[in-house]
Amino acid sequence: MSTERRGGSRRTSRPQGPVARRAQRPRQAPPRRPAPRSGEQDRDVHVADGVRLQKVLAQAGLGSRRKCEELIAEGHVEVDGVLVTELGLRVDPAKAVVHVDGMRVQLDTSKITLALNKPLGVVSTMSDPEGRPTLADLVKDRPERLFHVGRLDADSEGLLLLTNDGELANRLAHPRYEIRKTYLVTVTGGEFYPRHAKQLTDGVELEDGLARADKVRVVDSVPGETMLEVVLHEGRNRIVRRMLDAVGFPVTRLVRTRIGPIALGDLRAGRSRVLGRTELGTLMRDVDL
Repeated sequence: MSTERRGGSRRTSRPQGPVARRAQRPRQAPPRRPAPRSGEQDRDVHVADGVRLQKVLAQAGLGSRRKCEELIAEGHVEVDGVLVTELGLRVDPAKAVVHVDGMRVQLDTSKITLALNKPLGVVSTMSDPEGRPTLADLVKDRPERLFHVGRLDADSEGLLLLTNDGELANRLAHPRYEIRKTYLVTVTGGEFYPRHAKQLTDGVELEDGLARADKVRVVDSVPGETMLEVVLHEGRNRIVRRMLDAVGFPVTRLVRTRIGPIALGDLRAGRSRVLGRTELGTLMRDVDL
């Protein structure tokens, strides 16, 4: 790379960034089909009666059709695991699995995932035979048939995910993917010392087996109360409350603030919002979709 200085300015002859580095490689005519990855058979992912890939990407919110053509030509896009550089490729939006820079793009516009701030007193079900307030009451304006990912007991607050994407819900709930959840927890029981945090991260024996936190830290404390941030990837019933009770710190308030990359943020109690494209793509990537 050569650099020139004139009058205090600096000019670099080599463009910056990964796209620019690709641009410096010798130009070659694009192959008729993408080259196979190691260990894969060369596959043609073109669907003759499908929709042009750049149009599908534009409809999914990746930018203008021209911008999406650039993404394809510069090697950012994979279809069904095959790198695509041809602009003439057509795909079936209902079946194709498309990644841009390694992040899954949801092409099926009928699928939706919501972040919901569950208030106190609401049960984590879509219906309740006892007539208690449910999650369905909070999203009754949505036309989709939604179901919840994970639970919070009626005495707990905070982030829940609702979706009509069954595969995403199944993977988020599966222990294999170890999706971390973050809680702000207020406890009583005296002063909370580092040894108590170590007890929780080393593991606490409960009636249904050992439970271990990934991280515990003190956020704030006043005489008689301590606020903790607790991070763990387990999903057993009332697991945070039971762990803290086991080490002598009963919970008086529990708010879930994060599920994987999705943060509660300033979402008000009882309200919901649709996950953005980047949020959803990151979440899907975390569960290998």
